[in-house]
Amino acid sequence: MAQKLIKNSKLTNRTLGKLVDFFVLEVTAIKAARRLKINRHSAEGVYQKIRMKLLEACEREAVFRGEVEVDESYFGGLQKGGRGRQVITKVPVFGILKRNGHAYTKVLEDVTRYTLEKIIRSKIPLDTVIYSDGFTAYQGLVVYGYKHHRIDHSKHLALSKTHHINGIENFWGYAKTRMRKYHGISRKHFLYYLKEMEFRFNHRKDPDLTKTIKRLLIYH
Repeated sequence: MAQKLIKNSKLTNRTLGKLVDFFVLEVTAIKAARRLKINRHSAEGVYQKIRMKLLEACEREAVFRGEVEVDESYFGGLQKGGRGRQVITKVPVFGILKRNGHAYTKVLEDVTRYTLEKIIRSKIPLDTVIYSDGFTAYQGLVVYGYKHHRIDHSKHLALSKTHHINGIENFWGYAKTRMRKYHGISRKHFLYYLKEMEFRFNHRKDPDLTKTIKRLLIYH
């Protein structure tokens, strides 16, 4: 008997496999449920289980050496408040990108120097070369022993072949564009969607993403 993709799930392995297929193709859980003629909450539960496994995988894969780019960004926008008012719902996110390699993201409570340095020191070895923009929160990295290059966009250094943070900025664009199709993600579930985009980006050259995700579901 084939091993169950999701332990204790009431759905058959065939249905679970189809849901993974739909997930990889970025078909929403609601549309997948309609096509498979199952309860939408069952499909949403499977999608959430997948995203939890992707989050765990991203944390295991977050290893950075060589040359990396760091940057902070804000996700979200405006939503309707009381009596037609617009409420800002921006979520600050910190990102690390190994050049020609993986990205890593972390949802932030704030963008203070203490917060950003704590993440950098936990994820990036001291023999790593770091590129960032001119944000003052990064100015103390050299004190810890990092070789740090700060990019001054006003002086057009971003046009240099090495002195830029184009890689992490491209990742932000990638993640925001793909998340926009969900037409609003609750803050409660935002991290899981963000990590999904991180995983998709890191495995963009994976020849069989469906097989990779099924393996994560079974063995982790």
